[in-house]
Amino acid sequence: MTARAEHDGARSTGGAHPQDDARDLDESAVGGGLRARPVPGETFAGQDPARAAARALTRESPTRCPARTRAWRYGELVAEGFPVAELSDHLDADPGAVVWLDLHDPDLADLAVLTEEVGLHPLAVEDAVHEHQRPKLDRYQDHLFLAAYAVALDQDTGEIANSELAAFITDRALITVRKDDGFDPDALISRWDSSSELAVNGVSFLLHGLLDQIVDGHFKAVQVLDDAIEEVQDQLFADTDPGQQLQRRSFELRRSLVLIRRVVLPMRDVLNTLMRRDLHVVDEAMGPYYQDVYDHVLRATEWTESLRDLVTTILETRLTIQGNRLNEIMRQLTCWAAIIAVPTAVTGFYGQNVPYPGFQQGWGFLTSLVLMVLIAGALYLSFKRKHWI
Repeated sequence: MTARAEHDGARSTGGAHPQDDARDLDESAVGGGLRARPVPGETFAGQDPARAAARALTRESPTRCPARTRAWRYGELVAEGFPVAELSDHLDADPGAVVWLDLHDPDLADLAVLTEEVGLHPLAVEDAVHEHQRPKLDRYQDHLFLAAYAVALDQDTGEIANSELAAFITDRALITVRKDDGFDPDALISRWDSSSELAVNGVSFLLHGLLDQIVDGHFKAVQVLDDAIEEVQDQLFADTDPGQQLQRRSFELRRSLVLIRRVVLPMRDVLNTLMRRDLHVVDEAMGPYYQDVYDHVLRATEWTESLRDLVTTILETRLTIQGNRLNEIMRQLTCWAAIIAVPTAVTGFYGQNVPYPGFQQGWGFLTSLVLMVLIAGALYLSFKRKHWI
């Protein structure tokens, strides 16, 4: 069955009101594992963000994976949660229409439907399915392909969790492909709804919201790493030796910084390429907003580099402190060994089995005691004055 036939079948069977669909979606918590969590007592742009995200879920779709759809016309939201097969209908209905499609963990068969509806390059489709892509922006004849990573940091362990996502960018459509649940589409929809006055800028506005959410996640992760490194610094000069725990924590943070650097650093080139005028992606009205995202990328990149140097310095300082403490311990042991050697030498001298002044006399024993106390006390005072013990 073609996408057009499925679309006609959907229209012949679908007679429910959009508001009824929204209520049904909200009550049954549909979404195939997608996180449409209501936030009690909170609203975003005058509406519950979870309810708004649920309305974007589509029930009828030729794709087997969960899908979300939205359509704008001259900056006004006109449809959401419609079947994927109607994407081309919305685009053909009016030249001012812009659509968004989100797919969760699709396969090649699912993206083949998009190739029929929108027209995507086979290489871009292959990159969208395969995992572990480098963050990049590829340029094709009719569209752009974006690969990026959303990150989340576990504050207890300091480990970074990456969520890989891809996006197809055309003149009038933004198609996002999420390979797991790490990136929250509900937050993206709420971000768009909070700046609905900018929706008139079309795909440039939609892409800005996507990039802004990704980069904000990078920035927050780096900030949490900074706080964790400050705690490690406080433990470094603590009165009690933190032992192997400090060193293990430092290596965990360093590993997290290396991982986050791999996803943050390429975003600088991605934003720089998007802002080129020959791509015609960023219009004049959205230029300052993209520049703000670019500034955040630069700050996150520089922050990551400085934290890497700081963690390296902490490890080197830790080794230096350990060496200094070892030297102090060896010096103290040497000083006490010298003090203890004095009584040993005196008693050894007086223990000779030959006659000497005071041999087998009481005053000879007192003389040996006085010598031991005076010499050992003199050594102790000398070492104490030099702060060796």
